Amino acid sequence: MLQTLLFGVAALAIIAAVVIRLFCYRHWVRQRVLKRELPDHWRPLLARQVPIYLRLPDTLKQRLEKHVQLFMAEKTFFGCDGYEVTEPVQLTVAGHACLLILGRHYADYDHVHSVLIYPGAYAVDEEVTDGLVVSRHQEVRSGQASDYGQVILSWEDCEATLEHPGADHNVILHEFAHQLDYLDGSPNGAPPLLRDEAGQWQQVMSTAFAELQATLKHPGRQPWLDPYGATDPAEFFAVLTEAFFQQPRQLKSHQPGVYQQLAHFYNLDPLQFSANSPDGQLNGFPPSINMRE
Repeated sequence: MLQTLLFGVAALAIIAAVVIRLFCYRHWVRQRVLKRELPDHWRPLLARQVPIYLRLPDTLKQRLEKHVQLFMAEKTFFGCDGYEVTEPVQLTVAGHACLLILGRHYADYDHVHSVLIYPGAYAVDEEVTDGLVVSRHQEVRSGQASDYGQVILSWEDCEATLEHPGADHNVILHEFAHQLDYLDGSPNGAPPLLRDEAGQWQQVMSTAFAELQATLKHPGRQPWLDPYGATDPAEFFAVLTEAFFQQPRQLKSHQPGVYQQLAHFYNLDPLQFSANSPDGQLNGFPPSINMRE
């Protein structure tokens, strides 16, 4: 009996230690990071590497800077095929990635642990199973997100984003949108939502997805949205996220319902960046960094 009791106490102590380690310690480390001053040269780099940064009201700039500080401190960058990952490269990725959680919680990226960067598009071996037949082929990619917290990017494609900040493609936003999609465990184009919100999201997004696919079936009609979004619902969400931040006016004009859903999910309205509310914050915007430990 005593042995069982001691075993139970020891097990509870171990569990308590793990909980403290996972939550309290991480919270303490993050608070230490956030107390540091942002390096002086980071703001000019963010202004150059993340074009939307200059259009943010001061409250959102400061919030983005805090998220970037945490991202730079916690995520590991790896260069592939001999590519050297410099600090400007890291800030480019961190700045764009953190735009997606600017109105959300930094904890949304807790599962992301590494970013791999190739100098340009890279080839991967794909295995396709059709019944009993298994075929292999190479596929060239500019980016990829995995459900185990890894993002792969082509720097050449990242640079193209800097040269054309209003274009319909931003590989960083695209791949990190997939990471948000993974939050509920399934990359299905529907990130974690409350039950009532999920029903409305499904209705609006399914309709818009079907419209895009129908448009592509008519050779004479060209959709304004990147056709890659018609691949599947997960890619549709990622492509819409690119449009939401890169081309918000066009998205709202063509798909006001979709725009409203994304604005609610991201808790952000990019069209208000030049017309922020009197207190310098967007309506409903979280007043402070909430790491939701």
